[in-house]
Amino acid sequence: MSDFLSNSVIEASNIQFGTSGARGLVKDFTPEVCGAFTANFLNVTAKDYSFDTVAIGIDNRPSSYNMARACAAVIEYMGFRPLYCGVIPTPGLAYYALLNKIPAIMITGSHIPFDRNGMKFYHPDGEITKKDEVAIIEGSIPFSLSGVLPELEISTAATTEYIDRYRSFFPESCLQGLRIGIYEHSSAGRDIYSLLFSSLGADVVSLGRSDEFVPIDTEAVSEEDCQRAIEWTQALNLDAIFSTDGDGDRPLLSDEQGLWLRGDILGLLCSVHLGIEAAAVPVSSNSVVHTSGLIPNVTLTKIGSPYVIAAFDTLRKTFMNIAGFEANGGFLLASDITQAGRILKALPTRDALLPALTLLVSSQNKKISQQVSDLPPRYTASDRLQNFSPARSAELLKKLHGDSAAVLNDLGILDAHVTDCDTTDGIRLKLSNETIVHLRPSGNAPELRCYAESAAPGKSVELVKIVLSNIEGKF
Repeated sequence: MSDFLSNSVIEASNIQFGTSGARGLVKDFTPEVCGAFTANFLNVTAKDYSFDTVAIGIDNRPSSYNMARACAAVIEYMGFRPLYCGVIPTPGLAYYALLNKIPAIMITGSHIPFDRNGMKFYHPDGEITKKDEVAIIEGSIPFSLSGVLPELEISTAATTEYIDRYRSFFPESCLQGLRIGIYEHSSAGRDIYSLLFSSLGADVVSLGRSDEFVPIDTEAVSEEDCQRAIEWTQALNLDAIFSTDGDGDRPLLSDEQGLWLRGDILGLLCSVHLGIEAAAVPVSSNSVVHTSGLIPNVTLTKIGSPYVIAAFDTLRKTFMNIAGFEANGGFLLASDITQAGRILKALPTRDALLPALTLLVSSQNKKISQQVSDLPPRYTASDRLQNFSPARSAELLKKLHGDSAAVLNDLGILDAHVTDCDTTDGIRLKLSNETIVHLRPSGNAPELRCYAESAAPGKSVELVKIVLSNIEGKF
């Protein structure tokens, strides 16, 4: 006998889909809410796919395991077998689901604070679409939850497949001679990375492991983590430092000086080394991605992996080697890649390992800092205002679109005027002094993000600070 109706539970939940899955406060992700989303997801998926097993993975947030238990209970109620993969990077779970042609649910809030969490959904052939999100929100089916949620037994199969993905593509001992720090914090992949890097020949140093959840945002790296990377590199004689966000789909890689690379620059260099012919990237990416010619064909999209993935359908009609990447560093491989007789199968969801490993291997011939300095001089920075309501963001963007000159003055930009305005996602303003300012509300948290770009080192960082400071004080 059913106890709940899924649409009624979801409507009252305060949980919404953002740019990367359903997100919300932990207190709102009750067992009933997790169950409702699971029931609707499986109902939508079963209409187009045949399967008997559903994979579940989690990050290291304190709330994630109990959310997974609720999902598992409803999976069983609907007649399927839950396969609990434990703490695992999101791309590891997604890859296993692709290989085995089964759906998957990842419990993660990625980089957002631990009092929030989320759910990401994968069909047997990849990430769900925006159309699927609507169907999941609006679906209405009965489901039940028992009083005691099941304890879950971990399967290591997905973790093993994820590690083998890279060991079978990258040559044995390709990292030999490199001393690499792994900033582990609370990343979902922290027990995987040292094992993998060591197996490829690297001398690995474990750094910053934490028993408390650390919300690393690869688009807004804290000053503390910037300074920490420089100090670690110098003190431990490191060639690079690798880290990720909470669920391991966004990379954070430093050069041999301890300076973190911007995610879009990492994605660009990775694409060059992999021989990518065409790429889809969000409009917030560094303009050097689409103006340098290093990737012959670039499509600009709205921000969020679903939009990048949607662009692949068009690119596949013309090109063979296709990828996508975001300013946060997540790299999406849309086609199989072959190098030296080794095949890397497509993984069209954000992945942290592929771009990092590709660049680390290439650094054996040219240092990472030199690869970055060889690019045209365009420098980007980004940060965010937290606890900035969507309504407040909407009002600011409305004013900026209506009278950009006046608002620019309020933002502290006194030496330039707008030469072009792009509203693909938020408002991206090209200014007469060759800088770019891009404001966009977060799609999954009450935050306002600011991206800036300039031709001079340090200018973009300064611009972000000035803009956000004035927004906080005047808006």
